[in-house]
Amino acid sequence: MKIKIDQDSYQYISDNSKECSPNVAFFHCKQNAKYLQDAKKRSPSKIITPNELKEIFSLHDLKVVGITGTNGKTTTAAAIYSILLDLGEKVAFAGTRGFFINDKKIEPKGLTTNPLLSTMFNMYRAIQDGCKYFIMEVSSHAIAQDRIESLEFALKVFTNITQDHLDYHGTFDEYKRVKSQFFQDDSLKLINKDTTKIDFNIKNCYTYAIDAPASFNILAYSLNDGITAVIRHFEKEESFYSPLYGSFNLYNILAAISSVKLLTNYTLQDISKVVENFAGVSGRMEVISQRPLIIVDFAHTPDGMQKVLDSLKEKEIVVVFGAGGDRDKTKRSIMGRVASRYAKRIYLTSDNPRNEDPQAIIQDIYQGIDKQKQTILEIDRKKAIELAIDELQDGEILLVLGKGDEEFQEIKGKFVRFDDRVVIRAKIKEKFNI
Repeated sequence: MKIKIDQDSYQYISDNSKECSPNVAFFHCKQNAKYLQDAKKRSPSKIITPNELKEIFSLHDLKVVGITGTNGKTTTAAAIYSILLDLGEKVAFAGTRGFFINDKKIEPKGLTTNPLLSTMFNMYRAIQDGCKYFIMEVSSHAIAQDRIESLEFALKVFTNITQDHLDYHGTFDEYKRVKSQFFQDDSLKLINKDTTKIDFNIKNCYTYAIDAPASFNILAYSLNDGITAVIRHFEKEESFYSPLYGSFNLYNILAAISSVKLLTNYTLQDISKVVENFAGVSGRMEVISQRPLIIVDFAHTPDGMQKVLDSLKEKEIVVVFGAGGDRDKTKRSIMGRVASRYAKRIYLTSDNPRNEDPQAIIQDIYQGIDKQKQTILEIDRKKAIELAIDELQDGEILLVLGKGDEEFQEIKGKFVRFDDRVVIRAKIKEKFNI
């Protein structure tokens, strides 16, 4: 990345050694350290470290919130962002959905966590627009690759950890170790106490939970027609309503309320009042049709699927899903077992096959399915969705899982335009003449 910045001795900063010149300073961080000598050969005007750039951009007064976990990062971060905006604060949000400043979209969807220079430049832009808070998703890849080097966090939030990204980390223990690294310092922390444990520094640590005793607890809740719940923080209790579906979203909202309470001086009542304004994240339990009820979700791990399906276990569930290629293969049969535990019918199809044979991926999932007679294998995702809608019966709910708000399929190095939501809406219009 190359950014324009007017300094006495240079006008640009780049983290790409090939872009260096007497007019372009080199941003030298741990992630690109091996290119330092190449940068020097091109006579950059200056070598700038992350700590030096923090001073140049005056980032110290910005309250940075980092959210990490296997599931829930995007919704929790977006909920914190939404609540702070509704409380009248100026805030930025960077993550899977893109980069936003004060409710305005600045950059499109991209990496969960950008390279360090991009993140620091976005922080600078947020400050220029008067932001006091910067909410960001932090992926395990970013932690392992030092993409958050030198950043100072006002709050670090842990949502959960389940099997994912083993294609990169190798083992669950290594994945857990990487996540734990993020919580070893003395910064303010908020930890989900009901999930698989990670290692963390107990100094300045608060917890949230539905079942276990915690700093922030849910005393009672209902998941009918959204979420109605009572939260307790020490001696204070307050009720709130959220239009979101599912117990997993109860955790996300609880984490968001708790985060805002820890970050600000607003009362629990002030915060709870504005929770209902947050309608959720595109592609996360997104209702595409009410009659018949069709929901799209990004769930692409066994735990993610478990949470989504369990939240609707009282209904007759029909599910369409696949699994990504060139990723952890061990989770595929587990996803099949999860689906067969909850679904009345299953339509197995292609997801983002990347460089793998989609038929082979489907077979990997199929091995874990108990109800194979109630399982339809259709490699073409569009046809699978349309077939599921055609065969949907009264009282059944259709869940299309795995891609959420993605607008493409990744096939053999190409990005082919595809959106589950577009396919569903077109089929509903054709079938029901609406």
